[in-house]
Amino acid sequence: RAYDRFRGRLMFPIRSLTGNVIAFGGRIIGDEDEAKYINSSDSILYKKGEHLYGLQQARRAIATGKPAMLTEGYMDVVTLHQFGYTSAVGVLGTAFTPEQVKRISGFTSHVELLFDGDGPGRKAALRACEMLLTRGLSCKVILFPEGEDIDSLLRTQGTEIFENLRRDAPEGMAFCVQALRDMAPREAVDWAREFLRQVEMPELVSRFASALSTGLGLSEGELRERLAESRNARNLPRTAGAPESAPPVRTNPRDREIMTFAVRYPSSLPRLRDLGAQLILSAPWARDLWQKLEENPVDEVVQHLDPREKRFWIRCRTGDVPPLDNEEGEFGAIRTMLDTLHLTAQSASVSAALRQGAGAGNFEADLEYLRALQETLERTHGEQH
Repeated sequence: RAYDRFRGRLMFPIRSLTGNVIAFGGRIIGDEDEAKYINSSDSILYKKGEHLYGLQQARRAIATGKPAMLTEGYMDVVTLHQFGYTSAVGVLGTAFTPEQVKRISGFTSHVELLFDGDGPGRKAALRACEMLLTRGLSCKVILFPEGEDIDSLLRTQGTEIFENLRRDAPEGMAFCVQALRDMAPREAVDWAREFLRQVEMPELVSRFASALSTGLGLSEGELRERLAESRNARNLPRTAGAPESAPPVRTNPRDREIMTFAVRYPSSLPRLRDLGAQLILSAPWARDLWQKLEENPVDEVVQHLDPREKRFWIRCRTGDVPPLDNEEGEFGAIRTMLDTLHLTAQSASVSAALRQGAGAGNFEADLEYLRALQETLERTHGEQH
């Protein structure tokens, strides 16, 4: 006889971005020997690998600049919203999918991943980082202590402990490097090479290659082996025969502008870091100089510079340069440049998502991406003027 497949379950309506209920999730009530969660079957309206639970409610918070907080379950999303974290969304009974990456990239380029700290949780976090970073999004990984989850931690220990976890959470690439160190060397190298092949934004390939080679104790040449056939490999700069710290003949203007300010005002390095300036640096010489500024006191850093870096230091602080009396004005210019770069990158990400989804027949999703693209372009125009 006919019966309700959701009987005895707590129901979670799943909404489209326009607010229409398109499916349901159900959590078992009691100790019955049944699946803990079940979801509506895929249909013309609903494909669970394409949607994120709570995105319709979270989109306003995300639009204000808050990072999207990605969780694994319905209850996690509900709890986070109850405690004021209104940018939380959740996957829908599946592993994180490329379609969900596409959807979230239409609204933000910053994601915080909230996963269990056990083996499966770490594996899921690594895969999510890979998918986000190769798409050009930034992410942080928040892992919960053994035996704790979002609900238990927030309800028993409060938001202060949770905020500490957020503050200390590693950036996505740092988490990936740490995870790779726990793998067999051959497996780690294969993962890194495959990761670089998937990177969609050519300007990110060099930075990721440098971070992975440093973290794994490899030369970039070893890591780039067999990448020649890759479409991204064409964008990797050739450094053979040139010292890593030597500025290239044609320096990226963005690298030079950031590092000029960093050299002129070393005490403002934390403010630059808060803007994510170090993540934008693409040339090895700029990243090396940044690291030396980070690691050494201001009055000692010069003695740790190589001859080329010392010449750059002197040019930035003496000679035909503005006097060192307009720190806030120069910092404002850097901030405007980085804000514009961020908005432009987000616009490119949305455009790529539209191109990828063209012809998929999902009119509602494409309409949302078009709206997000319009908002991003309007913000970019405002920043530039």
